[in-house]
Amino acid sequence: MEISYDIYVEKIDRSYIRYIRYAVQWSVFLFLIYAGYKFYLFVEYFSASDISSVNAESILLSRPPSVEGFLPIGALMSFKLWISEGIFDRIHPAGLVIFLAAILMALILKKGFCGWICPVGALSDIIWKLGRKISGRNFRIHRYADYTLRSLKYILMLFFIYVIVVKMPPSAILQFLEGDYYKIADVKMLYFFTEMTKVTFITLLILFLLSIFYKNFWCRYLCPYGALLGLISLCSPLKITRNEDACIHCEKCTDNCPSLLPVEKKNRIRSPECTGCLTCVSHCPSRGALDIALPRKITLKPLIFAVMIVTLFFGTIGIGKIAGKWKSAVTYEEYKRIIPQAKLLEHP
Repeated sequence: MEISYDIYVEKIDRSYIRYIRYAVQWSVFLFLIYAGYKFYLFVEYFSASDISSVNAESILLSRPPSVEGFLPIGALMSFKLWISEGIFDRIHPAGLVIFLAAILMALILKKGFCGWICPVGALSDIIWKLGRKISGRNFRIHRYADYTLRSLKYILMLFFIYVIVVKMPPSAILQFLEGDYYKIADVKMLYFFTEMTKVTFITLLILFLLSIFYKNFWCRYLCPYGALLGLISLCSPLKITRNEDACIHCEKCTDNCPSLLPVEKKNRIRSPECTGCLTCVSHCPSRGALDIALPRKITLKPLIFAVMIVTLFFGTIGIGKIAGKWKSAVTYEEYKRIIPQAKLLEHP
């Protein structure tokens, strides 16, 4: 016999939370597509055989610094140099600013960068939803295999931390950051996608196919950036919090969690896998049953959480711009000299 909960609880519809997140995610994604196109034109200008320095300043201004967000390893190196020596990366400062914004978000707002800002996360989200429409469901890897696979991103994270943070001296980092290779690391990243090898294409195709059938395959198993933010997010005072007295045990929170967390069985979600996307909260039909909250169940309205996400991320970028830590110091003449030989330039 089916039990009706209508007389026990006040039902609510908070689906608007999902649409706010989609709006933030896809605004960032579309902006980065535009920035990527502008950067492509910037690189093409310097790749041409006949260029003039007449409009050097306007050409440099046309380069979108936001593309440096795709250089997280360089940002980690820059972060160590800044902390240890007080030297802020002048070559790709925007990359370090974006890295700092993601770290701050993790400390305060869970893995909000992954759940609300990251373009890879937005793309992964739409791919697994496409897979669910095609096959009628998403699949789950056996829990023991899942634990093993999830360890891969932490192994990758530890590898980069060991090589860069532990072993690499600041002097070596500074030498690398000032070298020709790093000055056009963003150009090399562009070529990774525009002139990909057969191996790269096959690898990306396999990741795409796996992502169709398994929710957020890259994010869940392979992303070292997400692993780092997840561990830092354990310090966040905000957690998804369930009120047992108001919960009707419909399991909609668990069924819809992109990170496959058993939300309905926990009172407070402390897992580093939680991205703070609030998908579970948006699906919960019972008022007061599930919220993002501080300790002692001090709840925060979802809209305020969304505003905090946007404010902290873009506010950090704004501070970076005001402080003069956003635009690259690489000169027109350096780009003119290095970019034409970018494809031949090897990692030092």
